[in-house]
Amino acid sequence: MAATLEVNYFSTFWLKKIKSITDIETVTVAANAGATNIINLQVASDKIGAGQVVTNLTTAFTGTVTVVSVAANNQDITISSAQTVALNDQIKFIGVAPDANIPQDYSAVNADDWYIEEARIRGGYNNTSVDFGVKAYIVEDTFKQQHRISSLIYSGIFNSRTGINNTNQFSVGQDIVRSADPANGSIQKLYAEDTNLIIFQEDKVSRALIDKDAIYSAEGNASITSSLQVIGQIVAYAGEYGISTNPESFAVYGYRKYFTDKKRGCVLRLSADGITEISSYGMHDFFRDELANAARVVGGWNSHSKNYVVSTQQERNTGNIAQNGQNIANTGSNVTVTLNATIGDIAAGDNIYKYTTSGQITGEFYGTIVSVIQTSNPASFVANLTNPIPALQTIICWTEPFSTVTFDEGVLGWTSFSSYKPNYSFSLSNVFYTFNTGKLYQHYLGNYAQFYGFNYDSDVTIILNSNPSVVKNFKTINYEGALGWELESMVASSNDKTLPIGKYVFQDNLASLETQIWSNTFKKKEDKYFANLINNSPAVSGEILYGADMSGIKGFYSTVKMKLNNSIYPTTKKELFSVSSDVVESSY
Repeated sequence: MAATLEVNYFSTFWLKKIKSITDIETVTVAANAGATNIINLQVASDKIGAGQVVTNLTTAFTGTVTVVSVAANNQDITISSAQTVALNDQIKFIGVAPDANIPQDYSAVNADDWYIEEARIRGGYNNTSVDFGVKAYIVEDTFKQQHRISSLIYSGIFNSRTGINNTNQFSVGQDIVRSADPANGSIQKLYAEDTNLIIFQEDKVSRALIDKDAIYSAEGNASITSSLQVIGQIVAYAGEYGISTNPESFAVYGYRKYFTDKKRGCVLRLSADGITEISSYGMHDFFRDELANAARVVGGWNSHSKNYVVSTQQERNTGNIAQNGQNIANTGSNVTVTLNATIGDIAAGDNIYKYTTSGQITGEFYGTIVSVIQTSNPASFVANLTNPIPALQTIICWTEPFSTVTFDEGVLGWTSFSSYKPNYSFSLSNVFYTFNTGKLYQHYLGNYAQFYGFNYDSDVTIILNSNPSVVKNFKTINYEGALGWELESMVASSNDKTLPIGKYVFQDNLASLETQIWSNTFKKKEDKYFANLINNSPAVSGEILYGADMSGIKGFYSTVKMKLNNSIYPTTKKELFSVSSDVVESSY
């Protein structure tokens, strides 16, 4: 049937009716065995008919159970297949099919149809009015619901001082819709800034004046004028950038707005000078690959360090299922968990969750695997547990690859990677907060490099490349900073590598001092730390290596990774100011 619509210069309001209805009744008699079962309801219902899906709210049914027929008195209901229905079970009927026992206006309504509450009886022209006076109507034959993904619609005003609240009124008699270019995709994010409304579409960023409009002269100059229009003209920012489908990457500080564009593989900043691609500051290749594989991109402003934090998070990998063979009651670092089945290919960094029978990872979170013990059966791994694993508990081990990176406006660069994976991040009163697994965490509180109850090591990677065109021998490794840093690895461009070097340990007697001199650790001199490099490269055909007797590595440049064990110094700041190496030009 057609819908009766009011012409757009009158006022009315809309109501929506959904095809699917729900009715819940109490069962008084258990079902009979057989292909079909008859149940009896305490309360008659005029909304139940054949074809509806039946759900037992007390004990779940197996498979899909539907209504076969309804008795004339609406008391006896016949349902398909043999199911257990106990006394006083709550039975829910969902979905409606045409049936003689159901009133027609419950069964024939399409879920996409819209109906209008009319001001006149029967919606007829000049019929008896309900308080609104004379109104004109037209008939619309196509009155389906529309999804306008690139349009904005606004309601009436809200004024707490005068008590006016028209936020639930969307009058079709007024022009309350402002549309952006649909070619730029759906609107993903809105942000109000002073008198501008910033509109983030998938492929474009635009702004619209709020309560003002722009009138352009013949020369093209804009003149701002007051207007009754709530949303003014939409003007696009320069550049073919959008927010894709990741509005969760948005963060704001002052007049700077940060967000990502997954389709174009870049991280962007919107400021007074327009849109700037900040991922091009040395991280273009990284974000091109990370955003291509990301399922979620979580962004936030860190008011504590004045950095934009963005975390690219991939879908979880295929989990490995095993059963715990013992009750692990203690929690913390280095807890060994033994399984009664071979682990398979799980690895360090995998999360441990309770495995549900439905295969969904919605159970309790137990912790993270630190390392795997390569044994046959039973197999074991070392885990950092936040919750004890009960005996014979089936668990699933999986990981979601992620990268959390910070951008610093002070140096216009990406300064560091972080070891935490936030579900959401924000700042409040200069304090940085993140959510993880449904819990709220405050950062910069407690131990250094501790995130979500786990302790992590800190590391810094440096490229030493003085006089880049010359092949050099790197003889030593030196650093200025706090006590506790170690050399985890140093690899030259020729693939020469050194032995790791431990942290400096103070020695207070001559014998131990001599031991330290010959040990592979840093030595301290004038508040600086030095160590000789011992070549640990594998033997190459046609070349002779002297092992520990050979000092230094050869190459155009070398990659140095310094590490700090934060579990030794959990509450002490350990800064690293500079790293250097004594080099000489190679003679061969």
